[in-house]
Amino acid sequence: MKRREFMTLLGGAAAWPLAARAQQMPVIGYLSSQSASADAGRIAAMRQSLAEAGYAEGTNLAIEYRWAEGDYGRLAAQAAEFVRRRVAVIFGASLPSALAAKAATTTIPIVFVMGADPVKLGVVPSLNRPGGNVTGVYQVYGALGGKRLELIHELVPKASLIAVLTNPKNPNSEDHLDDVRAAAHAMGQRILVFPASADGDVEPAFASIVQQHADALLGTPPAELPVEQPTKFELVINLTTAKALGVTVPLTLQAAADEVIE
Repeated sequence: MKRREFMTLLGGAAAWPLAARAQQMPVIGYLSSQSASADAGRIAAMRQSLAEAGYAEGTNLAIEYRWAEGDYGRLAAQAAEFVRRRVAVIFGASLPSALAAKAATTTIPIVFVMGADPVKLGVVPSLNRPGGNVTGVYQVYGALGGKRLELIHELVPKASLIAVLTNPKNPNSEDHLDDVRAAAHAMGQRILVFPASADGDVEPAFASIVQQHADALLGTPPAELPVEQPTKFELVINLTTAKALGVTVPLTLQAAADEVIE
């Protein structure tokens, strides 16, 4: 998501006359299903974008943060708290966050970022004319699952079994897995899915991956304002990391990359 796109959406939402007029200093409610450390890059970009638009946190704009730390069950209460606070805008930093915010209010503007199809999930009725109080950026992560599998297959062509790590509690999980399974079937590639819904599930999942002798791992990572979609995707290859892992990146794959980090 480009900073300009985010500011267009956020600025447009904040201009709606619902909650924003009731506050001298507008408050953005930042709702995330992840942690502060996981969202550090996004928060830095958001603050920089706000500064470019003339907003300084703590001076003429306030941002309140709520972190679910991977526990999606906390999101409903956190979204309801923002509604009681009458924030000007709720920023749903993930699909679960956006769904919680949408369930909590039909009046406060909501700007989301998600990888799953917001129309398919009922977040908005249309990408071009979402209507209501919700809009945002659809990053099409789910549909990239097959492409990522193709890339890892090219990177490790001798891999007989590729492990797929996914969070089954994330509504985006099934779309992602459907895409990966379809690609695996077309390629004749064996895959094995390992669920991990919380931090405590990750170590056992990796232990199972080792026990199953997997050769590689794929990790998963409003009104008239249209839902934005990315128009360009970049492939970046880190040769230093590949070397540390003992992986030789084919020259053909390096040539196809938009950026190669040496």
